[in-house]
Amino acid sequence: MQHNLTLTLLPEIALDDDAFRQYINKKLNLRSTDQPFIRKTRQSIDARSRQVKVNVQAEVYVNEQPPSLIETPLEYPDVSNRPQALIVGCGPAGMFAALRLIELGIKPILFERGKDVRARRRDLAAINKEHIVNPESNYCFGEGGAGTYSDGKLYTRSNKRGDIRRVLEIFVGHGANEQILIDTHPHIGTNKLPMVVAEMRKSILEAGGEIHFDTKVTDFILEGNTLKGVITDDKTEHTGIGVILATGHSARDIYELLDQRNILIESKSFAMGVRIEHPQSVIDQIQYHCQTDRGPYLPAASYSLVTQTRYQGVQRGVFSFCMCPGGFIVPAATASGEVVVNGMSPSRRDSAYANSGIVVSVEDIDLLPYKEFGALAGLQYQKEVEQAACKLAGETQTAPAQLVTDFINKKISSELRETSYQPGIIPVDLYEVLPPNIAFPLRDAFSDFGRKMKGYLSGDAQLIGVESRTSSPVRIPRERDTCEHPVVKGLFPCGEGAGYAGGIMSAAMDGQRCAEQLVGLYASA
Repeated sequence: MQHNLTLTLLPEIALDDDAFRQYINKKLNLRSTDQPFIRKTRQSIDARSRQVKVNVQAEVYVNEQPPSLIETPLEYPDVSNRPQALIVGCGPAGMFAALRLIELGIKPILFERGKDVRARRRDLAAINKEHIVNPESNYCFGEGGAGTYSDGKLYTRSNKRGDIRRVLEIFVGHGANEQILIDTHPHIGTNKLPMVVAEMRKSILEAGGEIHFDTKVTDFILEGNTLKGVITDDKTEHTGIGVILATGHSARDIYELLDQRNILIESKSFAMGVRIEHPQSVIDQIQYHCQTDRGPYLPAASYSLVTQTRYQGVQRGVFSFCMCPGGFIVPAATASGEVVVNGMSPSRRDSAYANSGIVVSVEDIDLLPYKEFGALAGLQYQKEVEQAACKLAGETQTAPAQLVTDFINKKISSELRETSYQPGIIPVDLYEVLPPNIAFPLRDAFSDFGRKMKGYLSGDAQLIGVESRTSSPVRIPRERDTCEHPVVKGLFPCGEGAGYAGGIMSAAMDGQRCAEQLVGLYASA
């Protein structure tokens, strides 16, 4: 017999496995001889009232075997002798494109400028401990892309992009915890995602696909208005039936190459700001209405904030971005001479700190001084702010920082708090780092956020800059229906780097879609 339940429970019941099982047994009046199989299918925390509740949907199978939670088959055919398509970039867009090509009978050849997930760790340690940035292997570049070592959130609002459940099941099929199929805001975690990525690589290789690490694409093979392939840094030419360009939002050399080759690209809106870091206990107390700690059952609390400000007559949105409860701030620079920060959380989200990007929309008027750069105007704007942050903070990976209360009062902090940012922080006037059109809207927004979340402007909250890689400032245009570039045939701009995704899930779905469109147009040609 099957029972489908929708429940609202206290955390100590919903989030404790033994207590939850006992509750279900009692609710259904199960006998001691019954053999129930109990599993949650959906779970979310409701902290809107002072008494925190957990909303749970569950299935109970009594004396019968439950069906598998996984409906997506993970059997990949041998494509070693099939026509090949090229994929530039081995992040979520590229890897999911590769798996979808295999399912559709095409051999994927992936080129990744960075290293595999295991070798990549040494370069991350060098950034954190020695302030050495490897421009080809860092928090942004390498197997799995930026998301592998910067959080692993699997939440997206992009329901129209593709099958969210299918992507989650592929992750589970490659080793992710089934909990991601249940949570409203699923999260793998930076400590678990590398193993999942390595298993996905194994699937690609075992099916006959190829992945070339430490291999940088430096040019395109163009015949008229058709892209035939790519040239890598060892001068080797590679051809295929199509090219999926999934290089991520920080591959600036690819944008510059497209511009040099007169391949149509466009300037795109983006946002910029800082990371704000609190003790996690402060956020827990605000969100869970508790006097001390959150207790043994509730997870580290998160938040989402948005407001509208005006600066010199222009309305500007300010919003939280990539909030990381129980997390760390990490250095996300891709070149020496720049400081960029990002956030991440391990799967347990058990750090003593909470951090979030707080960013301001960059408007067209802000880029007018950069008109000479054309579609790369936003890229130049980003570079100048990142370089200013590095210069003012000492020209290492030490980051400029300021207490949020001092920032609001335009006062340099005499001392800073402890931080999760391993390269270290230094007191700096962030008004000297950030352009006025970013700094002043941030100041107004923090005052508003302090009213919305009492205690948010804590004396222990500090700002660390700069959060500048929220999304690509460049879009590589494509046709709505075919995902193909409107001018260059055989080119399929994909994922965050092309301006069509905003995180792991949307990038993965976009990769699948681009693979399907490439096959539909060229596999039978």
